[in-house]
Amino acid sequence: MEAISKNFFLYLSNNKMLDRFAKRFGSRFGADKIVGGETFSQAIPLIQQLNHEGLEVTVDHLGEFVDSEAEARDRAGECIRSIQQIASNQLKSEVSLKMTSLGLDISHELVMENMELILKEAQKHNITITIDMEDSSRCGATLDIYKALKKDHPNLGTVIQSYLYRSDEDLDELDPYDPYLRLVKGAYKESGKVAFPEKNLVDDNLKHLIKKNLLNGNYTAIASHDDAIVDYTKQLVKEHDIPTDRFEFQMLYGMRTQMQQDLLNEGYTVRVYLPYGEDWYGYFMRRLAERPANIAFAVRGIFN
Repeated sequence: MEAISKNFFLYLSNNKMLDRFAKRFGSRFGADKIVGGETFSQAIPLIQQLNHEGLEVTVDHLGEFVDSEAEARDRAGECIRSIQQIASNQLKSEVSLKMTSLGLDISHELVMENMELILKEAQKHNITITIDMEDSSRCGATLDIYKALKKDHPNLGTVIQSYLYRSDEDLDELDPYDPYLRLVKGAYKESGKVAFPEKNLVDDNLKHLIKKNLLNGNYTAIASHDDAIVDYTKQLVKEHDIPTDRFEFQMLYGMRTQMQQDLLNEGYTVRVYLPYGEDWYGYFMRRLAERPANIAFAVRGIFN
């Protein structure tokens, strides 16, 4: 049943008609409960409120799979403007971005040029940039970009997905780079040839990756709403005396808000992933596919 639910929401995430409908009527159906607004300026008051509550933030301008050079450059410009606004408003926020939004599917030269411009601005303001991970077909290229840029840009992180078989080996290859890694389960529809088909195996691998990266001494962001994963991490860091400044928990805006506050009260760093922009529909469907319990969280967030 869980596999059927996941496939259903992944199918919906690629439905162009529903995407157009969502963009037109999203606010009526609770999009504002999961997305920070259509522009970064609209998201600023939310970031300020989250910071006031003690939460860190990472923002993401929604949109991916850009197929024109002009749009990719526009996306880069949006990232740069958001960095500048984070700095000018003294927000406790990082920036997440996708390589396909910056031209990965167009040319290597274009995506590297855009990333250099973004990272130069981010370094000027001491703001961390995280390269989000996309589907498995782009995983290798994304990690190659990360490795090429990391040596000159220490304020750069990326993401490893536990549902991919390759992730353990990827973690080994990234270790020499002193990586800042967000560890997640993964939310794209993948073949059994490249990804674990069963949830328990994905969960077990996530625990393995969390332990490995933390014991390697690398900064680790545990991005999960799963009680079992959070409890496992808390027990792990206690057993190995890992200080709280070496890891953080990350959760989606609008979901598990009580858990976020509970973790804050226990002394942990908690970062909220706050997307903004019109292209929220595909993002939301993938979050529902990621974990069926997110459906209940989303419904409560929309109607509470």
